[in-house]
Amino acid sequence: MAKYSSGPNREILEAALQGLEAQRQKLEEQITQVRGMLGRRAGRPSKSAQAASSAGAGAPAGARRKRVLSPEARKRIAAAQKKRWAAFRKKQG
Repeated sequence: MAKYSSGPNREILEAALQGLEAQRQKLEEQITQVRGMLGRRAGRPSKSAQAASSAGAGAPAGARRKRVLSPEARKRIAAAQKKRWAAFRKKQG
């Protein structure tokens, strides 16, 4: 059985690790750019994309804009919820 020395093998592994870490950094930057482009509307970057690009890789990934409902949608949701509560109270007695 052949024995391997740890010298050249370790150097190769360290070089491979450095290369992989450099690739990971490039990929993370590209992912941040693509996420920023996905968040854009009408040619302007979203606030979360601006925060991610200004803060760098340490920005929270879950930062999103608040959803806005139209008044008609709010009325439909409220009516449906009232209907559900009425059915629940009727069932309870």
